[in-house]
Amino acid sequence: MAEDKKRAAHCAQCDLDLFERSCLFESGKGAKGCPTLTRQDVVRAANKAYEAPETLEFARQASIQESECYANRDQSPYVLQPCKTRIVEVAEFAQKMGYKRLGLAFCLGLMNEAKTVAEIFEAWGFEMVSVMCKAGRTSKKAVLGLEDDEMIYRGMDEPACNPVFQAELLNHERTEFNILLGLCVGHDSLFFQHAKAPTTVLAVKDRVTGHNPLAAVYGVSMYHQRIKIPGL
Repeated sequence: MAEDKKRAAHCAQCDLDLFERSCLFESGKGAKGCPTLTRQDVVRAANKAYEAPETLEFARQASIQESECYANRDQSPYVLQPCKTRIVEVAEFAQKMGYKRLGLAFCLGLMNEAKTVAEIFEAWGFEMVSVMCKAGRTSKKAVLGLEDDEMIYRGMDEPACNPVFQAELLNHERTEFNILLGLCVGHDSLFFQHAKAPTTVLAVKDRVTGHNPLAAVYGVSMYHQRIKIPGL
């Protein structure tokens, strides 16, 4: 147990050159705790999942979609040339999988964007089922047990975001593929837990950066220094 903890996988801290890494090249090397080298038993167990035809086809189409997001791949030497937006990629992947009925679970704060997103997918020929986070009007006080000082708007029985209802509604509507748009941290996790259909994310919520969380990551050395000092 102590050895496992000491050598815990931490790919984010690997300082090897990209072209020297064992995860990319058979002759490559690995940093201490490299899961490609030290967790082959886990790799073998994970790869057994692809023996299931549905999982294999899903993964196969996902990899094909990944490659098609780069243009002029016949050129040599090849330099990456990204050519497709996320929303186009989602639509194309859904087509590859033969999905017809898509679910859109979105946040109240992105209701205008949700309308446009739904229109885009409908233009691609998909049937859309959409549900907003506050649908069902579930009480934060009566159901979740929140106190008044834990509400956004105090002095009222505020409706809670209900990702479980969003997921169950889309289950009921028999959607084949779900798309999340701006659900809160934690709420998105609950949706994943309860949704029966596979789910992807079009955009995540970040109230400060216009729903672009990486803006804070890119700015951590200057404008967002405070996020590296918890509690400040």
